[in-house]
Amino acid sequence: MSLLDIQDLHASYDGPTVLRGISLRIEEGAFIAVIGANTAGKSTLLRSISGLVPKVSVRASFDGQDLLALPAHQIPALGIAHVPEGRHVFPAMSVEENLWLGGYGRRHDAAGLRRTLAQVFTMFPRLAERRRQLAGTLSGGEQQMVAIGRGLMGAPRLLLLDEPSHGLAPKIVQELHDALLDIHRSGVTILLVEQNTKLALSVASQAFVLQAGQVVLQGASADLLDDARIREAYLGI
Repeated sequence: MSLLDIQDLHASYDGPTVLRGISLRIEEGAFIAVIGANTAGKSTLLRSISGLVPKVSVRASFDGQDLLALPAHQIPALGIAHVPEGRHVFPAMSVEENLWLGGYGRRHDAAGLRRTLAQVFTMFPRLAERRRQLAGTLSGGEQQMVAIGRGLMGAPRLLLLDEPSHGLAPKIVQELHDALLDIHRSGVTILLVEQNTKLALSVASQAFVLQAGQVVLQGASADLLDDARIREAYLGI
């Protein structure tokens, strides 16, 4: 049985339909990327999984649990962490306070939370150095580290990442690349939405290409990277 199984997903807000009949299965331990243009519906896909889209028609399950049967605030308890585009750190709280909030659902497991916090600081040493600093005073790259670390504090089985490289300098993007691989090697299944096609296909093993709310291509990342359509449309070569 797949960890995440989505069948015939249609989603909209108050206007036109954004996603049209998307189906995908993600096995436990997979690293999947979703690429496409800005209006393709990539973020809506993640928001639909998290229960944040008001109008959804889909058959979706996570480890056998019907996602539509749960309100959005109960979905993280299943083991799904969503790191949204734009970081959304709490600027007036310290780095460490932001991270602790990510572990709220595990608040009765103090020892486990401390272990996870130590792992986050090992993965992002810069956060350990700035643990008392207000998150709003950090650079964009450091705030992205906080956002990802906050997601990891819930000990997720599935990590949803929405445009984590957006607005980051090339050096920070490389650090992000390495961190994503480390997270995956630790046993976390990852679904990555990313405008940076080169980054997405370099870290994920499989990828889906969205266009106008539909899956138009899918396959191994290496094969898609060699596909002339992908190279011309998203890599400019």
